[in-house]
Amino acid sequence: MNSSYDGPERLERVELYPIHRDGKYGFADKAGVVVILCQWEWAEPFSEGLAGVKDEDGKCGFIDKTGEVVIPCQWKGISFWGFREGLAMVQDERDKWGFIDKTGEVVIPCQWELAWPFSEGLARVMDEYWRWGFIDKTGEVVIPCQWKWIGSFSEGLAMVQDEDDKCGFIDKTGKVVIPCQWRDAWDFREGLAKVQDVEGYWHKIDKTGQVII
Repeated sequence: MNSSYDGPERLERVELYPIHRDGKYGFADKAGVVVILCQWEWAEPFSEGLAGVKDEDGKCGFIDKTGEVVIPCQWKGISFWGFREGLAMVQDERDKWGFIDKTGEVVIPCQWELAWPFSEGLARVMDEYWRWGFIDKTGEVVIPCQWKWIGSFSEGLAMVQDEDDKCGFIDKTGKVVIPCQWRDAWDFREGLAKVQDVEGYWHKIDKTGQVII
């Protein structure tokens, strides 16, 4: 670590970015000053104070902004997004995905074929039948895996795709609040979502499904 940084509290406020030198990855600040030496086979951006790294054995773990390993490199894979809402996705040797907290404790066992980071308290997961649903932070399935594809929750609603490849939106109870009638759909932002009709035209709808723009 560069000596110009005067302690963990100061360093915690510094934005760090992955860098690649001589075949290894480390981290530098905005000025290009190397803060964490290039010693990793791979490194992900910092998220919620921790960054995912891969060691020479191909195992993944997490470091803090001092470069200290705080979660040992023992996982086959981790997600690019790192920690979200206090939890991070990890992959075991069976290629199954689960979630750990910032102490490295497994809070949701590795049992899912694929998973996505938590958003608004829920995470999307895919079961062995390649169907998507949502779990909460205890790992309980709160919306059954029945959809061909889904988006993360944003402003209380999530995009879902049915067997006919049509898109709509559900609320956090799993209720369809905007019917699956769109060819494509994006997340809600500031009360509106972008949707594409069957003819390829794009519109914006509100949370009742009404076309506004």
